[in-house]
Amino acid sequence: MSRVIKRKEHPVSMRLPETDIAIIDRAASLRGRSRTDFVREAAVRAAEDVLMEAAPIRMSQAGFKAFMEVLSQPGRPVPEMVELFQRTAPWESRDAKAEK
Repeated sequence: MSRVIKRKEHPVSMRLPETDIAIIDRAASLRGRSRTDFVREAAVRAAEDVLMEAAPIRMSQAGFKAFMEVLSQPGRPVPEMVELFQRTAPWESRDAKAEK
């Protein structure tokens, strides 16, 4: 008596222009991945993004009220962000910033 083993993977077939394949292959190569792995990961990531955009956010009335109260308060500076914005950007020279 033989057992039937369910296949866990399902093939997906696509027809793409050579230019698309060239771009995908180049990007996959830069990541050290196969074309299949690269395309699978990109497709799953894109699908997750779409699903997250469509997912409703649910909260109780009390939770929503508390959320709105926090949003209604005046903003407060975050010391780490203030320090970050005062730094010279890596592409700016210190002399160029001093001239401004």
